[in-house]
Amino acid sequence: MNRIKNLNLKGHLLTAISYLIPIVCGAGFLIAIGMAFGGTSQTELVQGEFSIWDALATMGGAGLGLLPVVIATGISYSIAGKPGIAPGFIIGLTANAIGAGFIGGILGGFLAGYLAVAILKYFKVPKWAKGLMPTLIIPFLTSLIGGVIMVYIIGVPIAAFTSLLTNGLNSLGSSSLGIFGGVVGLLSGIDYGGPINKTVFAFVLTMQAEGVNGPITALQLVNTATPIGFGLAYFIAKIFGKNIYTPLETEALKSAVPMGVINIVEGVIPIVMNDIVRCVIATAVGGAAGGAVSMMLGADATVPFGGVLMLPTMTQPWTGAVAILVNVLVTGVTLALIKKNVTQGEAASPVEIEEEDIDLDDIQIF
Repeated sequence: MNRIKNLNLKGHLLTAISYLIPIVCGAGFLIAIGMAFGGTSQTELVQGEFSIWDALATMGGAGLGLLPVVIATGISYSIAGKPGIAPGFIIGLTANAIGAGFIGGILGGFLAGYLAVAILKYFKVPKWAKGLMPTLIIPFLTSLIGGVIMVYIIGVPIAAFTSLLTNGLNSLGSSSLGIFGGVVGLLSGIDYGGPINKTVFAFVLTMQAEGVNGPITALQLVNTATPIGFGLAYFIAKIFGKNIYTPLETEALKSAVPMGVINIVEGVIPIVMNDIVRCVIATAVGGAAGGAVSMMLGADATVPFGGVLMLPTMTQPWTGAVAILVNVLVTGVTLALIKKNVTQGEAASPVEIEEEDIDLDDIQIF
């Protein structure tokens, strides 16, 4: 058990996901904007036969199509450093080519990284060849061994498992979809973009790579709705005659809510840290409600990021809008009800302490 813990599998995966998210954001915004204005993602851009919106959608689609490669490269680099980049990239491309998808990319990244470490540790070369280790020997041997393992050993069962999982999700009934969406929404919201959110993100991104867009849509809609729900709670609390935020928290809301609109949930963390239990409860209840509604209505954004910009990419944009509305309302009402009223002393603006001016005449040089 200690050996497995020492491998730090979760840490390497989360590190790779942190590298992956900026690519998801960039590519997601490109394809969301392109499709919002009528563009389509094309296999090839023929000069004179596409619009700027087609180009944006195609660039975004191309970026998202390489996510298994990115995750494999990120994991391998996290494990082995620079010598792991090339084999991770090649084995990730191999996983993509044989249909092993995102799960194949994850396993391929671990395979490439630990193979690179093993070769670096156990493969002895003459002194004159040591300079070739990181640039030639490690990439070549790791790519050769890892690629063969991916094609002939890992790839087939992973592709079969992914297909089985995809078919299972596609066959879920309405009530089962609601439960599944509720679980996704709850888990994706409770740590505000932290390790749990990133772990769920890796799973639902696997589903999107296989053409199942519902789970990742639920996750992203919850991330979008949570900060907006915190903002709504301010006004609902006023109706109840309560003041639930300090002046500093109110200022934080002014940036957190706009950040939430474009799917950045971390803006509410300063508020959450002052009342963790109640904020997490409200987030969990709202996220479960929003995720369930999203899955039951069939919200199916084709991009894994973008906040409200995801809506135009859905088959029926109103489904995503309803899911956000439900999530925002439930989060806002719950938080307004359970959060304590801020006392007059806590609500008072912090007193600024003026620093005493320095008298330069007092400075002596010895």
